[in-house]
Amino acid sequence: MSRSMPSGNLFELQPDPVALLAEAKQVFGKKNLAARLDVDRKTLSRWEKIPEKLPIARQLALREILRTVPRQSEQADFTFIDLFAGIGGIRAGFKAAHGRCVFTSEWNPWAQKTYTTNYGTDEPLIGDITQYAAQNIPDHDVLLAGFPCQPFSIAGVSKKNALGRPHGFECTTQGTLFFDVARIIAEKRPKVFLLENVKNLLSHDKGNTFRVIRETLEKELGYIVRSKVIDGQCFVPQHRERILILGFCEETGFSFDDLRLPDRGPSLKSILHPEDGSEEAEEPYTTGPLAKVHAKYTLTTKLWQYLQAYAEKHRIAGNGFGFGIVDENSVARTLSARYYKDGSEILVKRGKSRNPRRLTPRECSRLMGFPADFKIPVSDTQAYKQFGNSVVVPVIEAVALHMKPHIMTLKRYEETGTFQPLLVTGA
Repeated sequence: MSRSMPSGNLFELQPDPVALLAEAKQVFGKKNLAARLDVDRKTLSRWEKIPEKLPIARQLALREILRTVPRQSEQADFTFIDLFAGIGGIRAGFKAAHGRCVFTSEWNPWAQKTYTTNYGTDEPLIGDITQYAAQNIPDHDVLLAGFPCQPFSIAGVSKKNALGRPHGFECTTQGTLFFDVARIIAEKRPKVFLLENVKNLLSHDKGNTFRVIRETLEKELGYIVRSKVIDGQCFVPQHRERILILGFCEETGFSFDDLRLPDRGPSLKSILHPEDGSEEAEEPYTTGPLAKVHAKYTLTTKLWQYLQAYAEKHRIAGNGFGFGIVDENSVARTLSARYYKDGSEILVKRGKSRNPRRLTPRECSRLMGFPADFKIPVSDTQAYKQFGNSVVVPVIEAVALHMKPHIMTLKRYEETGTFQPLLVTGA
């Protein structure tokens, strides 16, 4: 559909104000749309309830801002929504597979800042998905969710029936954030979904948590489910195991068995600042003509002594707690969201008799596989939390490309009514 302004009498050619507002709100989100029109959200709500109150001048403004929206759908092969989006690591992987995001949810305002700085605000971005009606989410081909896993108990369906209480996924997952993923899948019926979580999801509550999740997706929602634990160190110098849970509305022949991943990834040298002038200084992370790492990332003597004493205490007790010292030839431990506290899991060696240092946020960005031009508009503390909670982008991209032929098979089925499952998959 062309968004160009029509010729003739504009006052006569305006579309239905309700439809115009609805389209603009879907594209920009209510908050952003209000800002673009220089009105408050209450005014938008009033126009939605009483369309005749929407001034002609505002209708013209709506037409104009919609006309100037970049039309990405022509370049996109499929659409997706990004739930529990964080800073967009999963989005980045599916964007590389030529997908287009049509809806985003992320509750943390600092993560929202990083997200919108890097991806813009063309699609609706809402905060708390638990308070958002599923029917208001745009239709999409693929649902993406890096949902947090909160512990939940399992209640017997038969007991719930006897007590007259809800059963199925509404019973066994109510009160967890997975429930919000399930209710959106139930309402919108995407062709495909990808859920990401920590490897420990498999063993949580002796495997019961994962069993309930899988049964919800398969038995209650009717999807063909595949799952795999992938270690990010095949792409980046970090040992980071995460489970990916995929669902397809029809059997397409998808298998993880023929997903080809590198046998060996790079060492930390690939992500560390070289400090020799071969890269430009990036304040506040590096400084000076040689782009040396700023002194603030070096541990104080007091903190370094504390970490050594803490590690020795646990060594004597037979525990495995302690710091992790790395050099340019190493593969790091998993970067965690608590890295901002002391950096103990990944401390970079700086030579004999010198205190080690933390990674800079830029090095953390590289460690997670984000592109070189990824912007970090937040404080170091927030950046460490964000990267520690993120995904390894090249892993998601590899999986997205592996999934894409199956996504397109389901799209063709929807468009033509002809279903031809793939016998062989590939990226």
